[in-house]
Amino acid sequence: MFFFFFDDNSKKIDYNSVSEAILSVIRKLMDGVMNNVLFNHPFIAEEFCKDKPLYAALVPNEIWKGSHFERRFTTPFGKAWQSLAVEVGKIHHGQCGQEVKVEGLVGKESLRRIQEVLNKLEVHESLPNWNEELKYILAGGGEPIPVTVICDILATNNITGKTYAFELKGPLPNSDQTKVSKEKMFKLLAMQGHPVEGAYFALPYNPYRIKENYSWSFPARWFDMKHDPCVLIGEETWDFIGGEGTYQFFINEVNKLGKHYKERIYKEPVGGIKLAHI
Repeated sequence: MFFFFFDDNSKKIDYNSVSEAILSVIRKLMDGVMNNVLFNHPFIAEEFCKDKPLYAALVPNEIWKGSHFERRFTTPFGKAWQSLAVEVGKIHHGQCGQEVKVEGLVGKESLRRIQEVLNKLEVHESLPNWNEELKYILAGGGEPIPVTVICDILATNNITGKTYAFELKGPLPNSDQTKVSKEKMFKLLAMQGHPVEGAYFALPYNPYRIKENYSWSFPARWFDMKHDPCVLIGEETWDFIGGEGTYQFFINEVNKLGKHYKERIYKEPVGGIKLAHI
């Protein structure tokens, strides 16, 4: 027996197309960023010079203004990935929610084996191998123990009835959050009644361009990032959550929308400083 508990956020606006969903999420993000840097927390050159006189003396204020903008852009964008996944997931699968609670029963021996596997990976006694690890854990069984897992993203396909869980992290996740994600994925797949068809460690894009080149060391302690079938990076992530072609469609739509915001950033000074339009 298991239960899904979808947050009310999963019941918001229903879009007619992936395009509408993508543009709505990105517009909301960018309008918030612009409002933040233009009005709520603008870059004030005089204050910066007082706080960091050495920096201000050596580097033009325009450079620091760009850094100021970047920090207020990247933080909210990290949160936008999950919102974007929910909206495109609802269109492709039918049901999709963020921070969804799954309650179920997992065998006591399976839970022990989960900790055993994670402990060995933590002290480098073994190398990550998803298929072998999962096989070992599922063979454990034992007395049923109540377990609760909160999934970053949970999608249920209305046609097939299959449910998929995604631990959606930034492209360069740290070791601790990767460990927590792997533990959650193991527990979901070991639950009695099989609430999910698959559980995936998903990254929104690949800063190394192709999967074979992905070399960020921290998640590599827990996953074989290049070969484990549960690891999705970039295009794989979006095409699974939103359907084939979603990643490229996302890039195309954002490029169209980007022209408007680039022009606005060039025209509207932040703290009296304007970027040069090259």
